[in-house]
Amino acid sequence: MIVIPAVDIKNGKCVRLRQGEKDRETVFSVDPAAMAKRWENEGAELIHVVDLDGAFEKSPRNLPAIKAILSRVKADIQIGGGIRTEETIKMFLDIGVKRVVIGTEAHRNPGLVKKACRLYPGRIVVGIDARKGLVAIEGWTRTTDMKAVDLARIYEDCGVAAINFTDIYRDGMETGPNLEETRLLAESISIPVVASGGVSTIEDIKNILSLESCGVVGVITGKAIYSGTLDFKEAVGIAGKIKAHYS
Repeated sequence: MIVIPAVDIKNGKCVRLRQGEKDRETVFSVDPAAMAKRWENEGAELIHVVDLDGAFEKSPRNLPAIKAILSRVKADIQIGGGIRTEETIKMFLDIGVKRVVIGTEAHRNPGLVKKACRLYPGRIVVGIDARKGLVAIEGWTRTTDMKAVDLARIYEDCGVAAINFTDIYRDGMETGPNLEETRLLAESISIPVVASGGVSTIEDIKNILSLESCGVVGVITGKAIYSGTLDFKEAVGIAGKIKAHYS
């Protein structure tokens, strides 16, 4: 299983939001590239970068900070936030991003995702963010009437590298991941699932590891590694060889 640190960028700074609300932010660093380098030094082989301004404004807004990360680290980078067009997908892959995470458009425009999967095999991730089991889009500002599992099933057999599944109510709250919803999703599809939201301690990492047999291949952690409730290096050690299922 892979343990993936998150670097969320807002106004060029590394921040964390509580439950995705843009007015509830904590700034952890003015240098996102330095934070990415720190996690690489502690064992990260994949870093989850989110352009929060892009998510809210529907197109990339922190490209200089993202390019700085790419120039500083050798770890693979996956990027999400504001990715709405084929041109944006190509741009990120061309500058060296390993994987692109498509969220809102995965709900609105499945054709875009499926075409991207054909053009860039193994490099497209679908981000499914859920509030009480229902898909949320537009930077989590709007909740749809579609169940997360129904959206995931649309992408069976089209080459999606993984589903990043986030429980919004858990995100940034350090209340523990939603193990049951994550398990149910993973058991309902053949696509690998990466869990996100609520990770607080090393016990949470151990609990997610128990879902590996269900198809959960990774976990994204953010606030916990910045606030210090989770030792990232220890988490990587417990997870073992972290690219076995995600390379």
